[in-house]
This record gives sequence, structure tokens and C-alpha cells, in this order.
Amino acid sequence: MTASTNEEDSPVSNDYATAIGTLILTLVFLLGVPGNLFIVWSILARTRKRSVTTILILNLACADGFIMALTIFFIIYLAKQTWIFGAVMCKGLFYLCNANMYASIFLITLMSIHRMVAVLFPQKLYLISRKVVTRVIMGMWVLVMVISIPSLVFRELEIEPDVSENNSRIVCSPNHTWPTHVRFQYSLETVSGFILPYAVIITCYVLTLRRLRQTQFQRRIRSEKLILAIVITFGIFWFPYHVINMVQVSKICAMSFDQINVSLESCRAVTSALAFLSSCANPILYTFAGKSYIKKNGLAFMAKLFDGTASSEQTASKQKESAGEMNNILNNSATATMG
Repeated sequence: MTASTNEEDSPVSNDYATAIGTLILTLVFLLGVPGNLFIVWSILARTRKRSVTTILILNLACADGFIMALTIFFIIYLAKQTWIFGAVMCKGLFYLCNANMYASIFLITLMSIHRMVAVLFPQKLYLISRKVVTRVIMGMWVLVMVISIPSLVFRELEIEPDVSENNSRIVCSPNHTWPTHVRFQYSLETVSGFILPYAVIITCYVLTLRRLRQTQFQRRIRSEKLILAIVITFGIFWFPYHVINMVQVSKICAMSFDQINVSLESCRAVTSALAFLSSCANPILYTFAGKSYIKKNGLAFMAKLFDGTASSEQTASKQKESAGEMNNILNNSATATMG
């Protein structure tokens, strides 16, 4: 444990920011834990047809539900404005949060890639078996655990003076010995956890929409709208966090960087809490997507939604294959006639 000499160099030193952060995280805990558990139960116990999209959503719900359960520790941290859980939990909890960030965006990216393949190359969908999907997801989780290591290394307990109460507080804060450590960690988070995945996602959707406009089968299936909503929601809630990262990395105003750094660190309690909101937003999105099933199916409405997603993916694939077969028949007939 080290001593900190700056009065306001941690996210919990700002009373206003910690109050907002505590309120947001409490809302996240109350909505996110039961919401994501309901998704997991719906898929495992009630869903009959498990498409690739459904399997990815299951993994996303498991990751989000687990991290939502851990928010209780951060609520206590912000409320008490001091860390009471020890050094191991300090490193471990922030490591798991960082891993969840990567896992969420990578799973969303895989959903977008799968939608693109389903539209552009439906004849290749048979190659994407459940065994292949399982191996890809396992590889993704290994990658997530590896690239989250910096958040484990650059995190430790510090003693920070609290002049207002003539006392001191223990904070769990980043420990960047050199400026290069700051640039490395925050650049890795933003580039690997936001910029690159979103570049892939946008590319997938541009190619998908272009193909849909070229084909006669332009019926927008339910899973496509649902995935697009998940992508947009994740971006909205994580964007402020990554803006803070990039401002700290770039050091916009070198002359007054210390003051900027203090302000940014004070904002982290709020931006980090907003990022947590993305994990409890998905159950709400699924509820809106499946609202047409609620009256008829009751608590099974979400399972019905996922069954419908699987059916629509299979239908879209069959339609595209039928179109290809029809084109081949017409081309063969034309060739025979000309012959």
C-alpha cells in the first residue's frame, strides 16, 4: 500500500460524483441481476431452438449477470468513499470488470459477423456448427482474460488524505509508475475494447445492408434489429468512459494537465457507472423486442423471442438458398435454350 499526496486524485474524492455513481450502480444492481438471470433461465430452461445468436446472447447474459452481482462492492466503495475489501479484491474486482468490457463487445462483434455471414454467404452457414461456435467463444474468453491483465497489474491500494474530515481514506486506484503505463493501459482498452470492434461491426452492417438492398428478400428479420439495438446501446454507455481514457492519453493541455487529470479522475465514478448500465440495458431491449409475446406466453415470452430468432435465421437462410437455386435453374434453362 502506498501513500498518495494529491488530495483529489481518486474517483471517490468528489462527493457529487460518488453520489451520482452510487445511485446509478444501485439502479444497475436492482435491474441487471434479476434481468440477466431471467435471460439465462429463459434460454436454458425454456428455449427449444438455440441459434448461434441465442448462444452468444446466453454468454453475454452470463457475463453481464455475474458482473452485475459484483456491483454491490462498488456501491459500498462509493458510498463509504474508502476501500474496505483488501488488496486482493481491489485487483480482482477491477480485473473482472475489465474482462467483462472486452467480453461484451467481442460477443456483440461476433453477433454482427454472424449476421453478415447469414446474409452474404447463407450457403456457408452449415459450417458454423454449435461445436465451432463453442470453440470460438472459448477462445474469445481466453483472449479476454489475457488482455485484461494490465488492469490487474496497474491497480493497488493507496492512502489518500481527506482534508475536509482531517482524516485519510483507502482508495483502490490505478498505479501507473510511468506515463507510458497510462498510455499503454488506456490505449489498449479503447483501441481493443471499442475502436477496433466497432470498426468491424460497422463494416459488417454496411455490407449486410448493401446486400439486402440488392436482393429481393429484403424482409428485416427480428434478430437483426435486436443486435443493432444492442450495438447502439453498448456504444452510447461506453463512449464517455473511452473519451476519458483518450483525453488522459493525449494530454490535451500539457500546461494544465494536472488540473485536467484531477477533473477526469473525478468523472470516472460517473462514466464507469454509466458503462455498467450497458449490462442491465440488454434485458430491457429483449423485453421490448418480445413484447408481442408477453400477453400470450407470459413469463415464457423471452424464450419465445429466442425461438423466433432461431426460426427467422433459418428462414432467411433457406430463402437465400432458394433464390440461389432458382437463379441456377434459370441460368441453366437459358443456356440450354441458346444451345
